[in-house]
Amino acid sequence: MAKKTTAAEAPKSSGNKSFEERLERLETLGEKIRKTDIPLDEALKAFEEGIRLAQSLEKDLEKIESRIEILMNSADAASDESPDLELFDAR
Repeated sequence: MAKKTTAAEAPKSSGNKSFEERLERLETLGEKIRKTDIPLDEALKAFEEGIRLAQSLEKDLEKIESRIEILMNSADAASDESPDLELFDAR
């Protein structure tokens, strides 16, 4: 039986935070920067952190995209072969 990968076992980059956690942090930083009552230096720090997060998320998305392309290409190659449908033949 195949072992399911849990969120705790999933590969993570940028520290120990998951993609979803980092995306949520980026959204929080965006909301923080949009506020007009925060000091400029705090807004700049939030912006810098946001840029780093956005870059790491983009790298992760590129990796995921590559994996999907590989899976889709291998599925296309497998679909070129005639499937064995003997199991479904009427008796």
